[in-house]
Amino acid sequence: MDEPAKLNANSLGIVESVIMGIAGTAPAYSIEITTSTIIGTAGTLAPASILVCGVVMFGIAYAFINMNRALASAGTSYSWVSMVFGRTLGFFAGWALLVLCCVFMVSAMIPAANATLLILDRPKMNNVHYVTLIAAAWLTFVSAVVVKGIKLTSYVQVLMTIIEAIILFAIIVASLVMFRHAPQHPFSLVWFSPFAFSPRLFANGALVAIFFFYGWDVTMNLSEETRDSNHIPGRAAFWSMVFLMAFFLVFIVITLLGLSDAEIQHYNTNVIFAIAQKLFGPTWGYVSIIAVLLSTVGTVETQMLQFTRTLFAKSRDGALHPRYARLHPRWRTPHIAIFFIWITGLALLFVSSYLPTVNVILQDSITAIGFQICFYLGLTGLACAWYYRRMLARGPWLAVSHVIWPAASGIFLFFIALYSIPTFDWVTNVVGMGGIAIGAIPLLLNRKSIRSVPAA
Repeated sequence: MDEPAKLNANSLGIVESVIMGIAGTAPAYSIEITTSTIIGTAGTLAPASILVCGVVMFGIAYAFINMNRALASAGTSYSWVSMVFGRTLGFFAGWALLVLCCVFMVSAMIPAANATLLILDRPKMNNVHYVTLIAAAWLTFVSAVVVKGIKLTSYVQVLMTIIEAIILFAIIVASLVMFRHAPQHPFSLVWFSPFAFSPRLFANGALVAIFFFYGWDVTMNLSEETRDSNHIPGRAAFWSMVFLMAFFLVFIVITLLGLSDAEIQHYNTNVIFAIAQKLFGPTWGYVSIIAVLLSTVGTVETQMLQFTRTLFAKSRDGALHPRYARLHPRWRTPHIAIFFIWITGLALLFVSSYLPTVNVILQDSITAIGFQICFYLGLTGLACAWYYRRMLARGPWLAVSHVIWPAASGIFLFFIALYSIPTFDWVTNVVGMGGIAIGAIPLLLNRKSIRSVPAA
């Protein structure tokens, strides 16, 4: 039997892994497109929504950390759920990640193109063909970086994240100094209270807050390319989550302090621009767009990493066609998988530019992926709890961190997913649930060739 394909091991250290985890969640991009929605949904309790969902995501982070110690795999949820609950559920866990990565990555290219044109040539922002061409150029650039190897990818990601962090840090410091003197919303500790919600308001706020934290698990997809693969990716995921929770809480607070409800509604998906313009004037407002642009490109890069590493792992096991597990002889990257997502992305971009209905579906899909996020992360939480169920008798902390917290987080995510179904329109439901269900076709086509997966 041929030796299984191996990625470029020992390429990433703890600092690069942490930055990958932070970039995967796209701090500036997440704040820019989601802040007005969560404040519109939860009002001044938006920080509490972030706090509660952060606690839930920490439970899932512990599930990833624990399962990575048991099996470091580029397939993450696919590999672990297969190991614990069988190949069928594992296949669908991995398939949900593939679908949402593809949709999110392509959809995020449009804001990246808009931000680019806003900086370089604002009048052309309304020209769909220019937007599509710029989006295609960014997608091609990211694909070229990713295919050239994980070291180059990490260097580019580190550079973009540092520039983004400097801009956002300046905005945060200036906001805390200036906005506290005449706040638009008087500060209160009630903003952070999980007990101030009604059940419906809590569920609605949580549904939006889940989006803030998606993407940090890319550190685990890169475990086979990380030094000390069973431990460093887990530490990186933990510290990424600590940073992200603190960052999102602070930025939601300064948004409430600095902008009125009318301003938040007016600026909608340009909240960072609005805050920077209010603090520093119009010129510095445009500087904030650079942070958003870098954040968007960064999260597209990490989405491509998650997509291609999951596709690689599934193909390596025979769950999908083995061509996607082939590695470039020099760069040790799954170049055929990268080429596949690049071509697919370009096709979706260009088709959406000529068919408005496709573009609407792509935009609606951003909401639909919340269902898919809850599905694959929830399965991972439950898989961890079952795999480590004997830890219940090993002491309070081991019981909480290996079983109780991951299980509770997984159940919560499934509750949010089920709760969201009646609130979605038919397009969102078709993309959200249909995107997972259509995985039955490749599952059946490849069932005979799937290699055995170790049982728990």
